[in-house]
Amino acid sequence: MSTPPATPIELDVRPTPDNPEASKFAAANSGLDYDVLIVGAGLSGIFSMYRMRELGLRARVLEAGSGEGGTWFWNRYPGARFDSESYSYIFSFSQEVLDEWNWTEHFSPQPETLKYIQYLTDKFDLKKDMQFDTRIQTAKWREDSSSWLLTDHSGRTYTCRYLVTAMGILNELTLPNIPGVHDYQGQAWHTARWPADHSVLKGKRVGIIGTGATAIQTIQAIAGDVGSLTVFQRTANWTAPLRNTKISPEEMAEIRQRYPTIFKQCLESYSCFVHVADPNSVFDMTEEERLARWEKLYETPASASAFYAEKIRARVKDPKTAEKLVPKTHGFGTRRVPLESGYYEVFNQDNVRLVDIREDPIESIVATGVKTRDELHEVDILIYATGFDAVTGSFNAVDFEGVGGAKLRDTWGEGIRTYLGLTVKDFPNMFMIMGPHQMFGNIPRSIEYAVEWVANYLRFARDNNIQSLECTDAGVEMWTEHVHECGKGLLANDVDSWMTGVNKNLAHKQKRSMTRYNGPAPGYRKRCDEVAARNYSDFTLKQG
Repeated sequence: MSTPPATPIELDVRPTPDNPEASKFAAANSGLDYDVLIVGAGLSGIFSMYRMRELGLRARVLEAGSGEGGTWFWNRYPGARFDSESYSYIFSFSQEVLDEWNWTEHFSPQPETLKYIQYLTDKFDLKKDMQFDTRIQTAKWREDSSSWLLTDHSGRTYTCRYLVTAMGILNELTLPNIPGVHDYQGQAWHTARWPADHSVLKGKRVGIIGTGATAIQTIQAIAGDVGSLTVFQRTANWTAPLRNTKISPEEMAEIRQRYPTIFKQCLESYSCFVHVADPNSVFDMTEEERLARWEKLYETPASASAFYAEKIRARVKDPKTAEKLVPKTHGFGTRRVPLESGYYEVFNQDNVRLVDIREDPIESIVATGVKTRDELHEVDILIYATGFDAVTGSFNAVDFEGVGGAKLRDTWGEGIRTYLGLTVKDFPNMFMIMGPHQMFGNIPRSIEYAVEWVANYLRFARDNNIQSLECTDAGVEMWTEHVHECGKGLLANDVDSWMTGVNKNLAHKQKRSMTRYNGPAPGYRKRCDEVAARNYSDFTLKQG
């Protein structure tokens, strides 16, 4: 990607103490409720609040849920857990946290992850600056005052100079686009709204629609408790063995000593994970060497193999069921690969049945269950594991209005366009943490970088009396072109999935789009760092 010429505007860039009196920033914002409003109390919102407080800014987190945690607050379904190593998922900004927090499993379950998040908010006393049960419905840019006006579901309003969206990439749940969804008379819920009482499934006839990552975790966890389980599958997914194990106190102590190395590996890797790609080509090996290598990888935690189809066939007793579970519409690794611990063996149980809805399509949901073309499947409980309106869905759920009444939905109507994945043209002073066109990968690693970049800009704005920042048309054009260039040739971008902005369960047809940054994480950070090094002159800056 070419970069614009560095022509920094003349600013008084003097280091000042981190307190509100250090500049004219506080005075310029005195007529506003807050300097910064943060929407979302997941990991992005929590770390954003921590950094805003460090800067001495008046900030508040507005959260739709009744508690902190974001993804890990809402997704309490049985079997929910990390699919990356817990000790790479932890924040690195606090040595005290690294010294004190102990993981008990290599791939942490949801209750422990939520406990970690609650530990962070308690340790840093962040809850006093968080407001729960507050769902933001509109966010409007006010040009006359260079500020944002937010309105929540109850009609209450909030004003701020800067708006930080920390709403998550998998947040806005979707129900299936099937007639009669609301006609079912039994108990039904989406996996992201699981009831507190997990025992409600015991002995019941249960149906689950979906076989994505969430469904795979759920199916494994509930198959032994339910009376019967009918799995409605549209698209079979490739999986990999989780190979999860407990972490002893002695091993945790050893991991703690390795944190610097772990974080360095994550920093240098393509997607911020501890694993790196094997540079060797499969064509440099004999068939025997290649199979031996793949067999070894299959037995290794968190790895993958090209001969998974044979592994599925070997693990599922009924050949017809096994064949239905082998993906036919996409190659291994072109969609997210869920990790499992006995998923295929579930289909060997007498109480579990797989219904391939490509062969026998669902016609409707009726009062007693699911009506396919050939059969009525009566169930007591119906579970929707039908995913999310990913990445942009949480933005579409809020009516964002920018300069001249521009609507964010319209701005992205023909395709996502951003600058650095952090800002959007015509929406000044709005920063996205884990918005589209950012490097996702290992989420906490990506969150830490994005929040630090935004915090560094806000320090700059505070110390130099900057009232507004807006990206340029040229910057957006350049970045969007770069994002698309990074995605060229990747098979994953030719497959419909949430990573390409497509959820076929939605009533409206979605256009496939480039939702994420597909280049290497070090390259992404380098480009963003270069913008900061030019004193943010790539943006249009206005002083107060």
